[in-house]
Amino acid sequence: MKKVTQFFWFCSGANFNLLKKAPTDGNKYFGIGGTIFFTGLLATISAGYALMTVFQSIWYAIGFGIIWGLMIFNLDRFIVSSMRKRAKSWSEWKMAIPRLIMAIILALVISKPLELKIFEREINRKLDEKKSEMIAQSKESLKNGFTEIDALEGQKDSLRSELRNAVGYRDRLQQEYDYERFGTKTDGTSGIIGLGSNAKKKEQQLDAAQQNLDLLNQTYQEKIDLLEQEIQRYVALREAEFTKIQPNIDGFDGMAARIDALSVLTQESQAMKMANLMIILLFVAVETAPIFVKLISLRGPYDDLLDLAEKGVEVYANEQTVKLVKQSEWRQRAFSG
Repeated sequence: MKKVTQFFWFCSGANFNLLKKAPTDGNKYFGIGGTIFFTGLLATISAGYALMTVFQSIWYAIGFGIIWGLMIFNLDRFIVSSMRKRAKSWSEWKMAIPRLIMAIILALVISKPLELKIFEREINRKLDEKKSEMIAQSKESLKNGFTEIDALEGQKDSLRSELRNAVGYRDRLQQEYDYERFGTKTDGTSGIIGLGSNAKKKEQQLDAAQQNLDLLNQTYQEKIDLLEQEIQRYVALREAEFTKIQPNIDGFDGMAARIDALSVLTQESQAMKMANLMIILLFVAVETAPIFVKLISLRGPYDDLLDLAEKGVEVYANEQTVKLVKQSEWRQRAFSG
């Protein structure tokens, strides 16, 4: 327990020897040191997660996360240890304002990656929606860039339309021929049963239409096959272009994308907005707590001993300065005499 206490005293930036002489202030600096330590720990976790999304490597994330956490820990320790309890409270608050601003900035920096982790599932869903939208936009853009496919499809549809018309014409002649043979009366048939002159004429027209259809089928099918091959070639080129773009879309989950997704989510949901705000305020409270503790706490024995120690150093420095000046003056007189 003694080592734990000394460790947190170290974290608070307090002087061990002076704190031992002021045991009533020990718990206060124990709490301040604990807050600073756990703030640094949270900063390490936060930076580790943030850097994991950047480097996609656990070792880089751990290494840089520890460095970042130590930097935040050292900065917090310096901010708190540099504050002094003076007789005038207003001067203390005035000196604390820059430190509070710095603490709030640190709280915002530390909290953001942890916010992203807390709302990770919701952010992932929003990123999936964004990726789907980007895929659709990319395909539409590529479709507009390969207008040859639409032109070739148009030619193919035109050929098939002509074939359908030829089939329809053949089928109509077949029907008229059947009506003429079986004596069905229509505007185009005589209504006489049997293979008369009209039936033979219809048969000749039907044979000619069938021959023309067979010729069109052979000729147009070759053209359609060639068009299909050309279309497939352009489709392959388009797919190749999309394949180049797809990794960028699949990799759309970096820090900036997640922050943007969180911003959209907080705009869409009032509950998420309030939850996000509460998390930020919590980190601000934790980061500024040691400073406020020093500001609102009464001046204790440790502060008196610290002032006394600093005053002793100041008096000793002044004495040594006067002594050196006197010795210099004496040497100058002795040299000139």
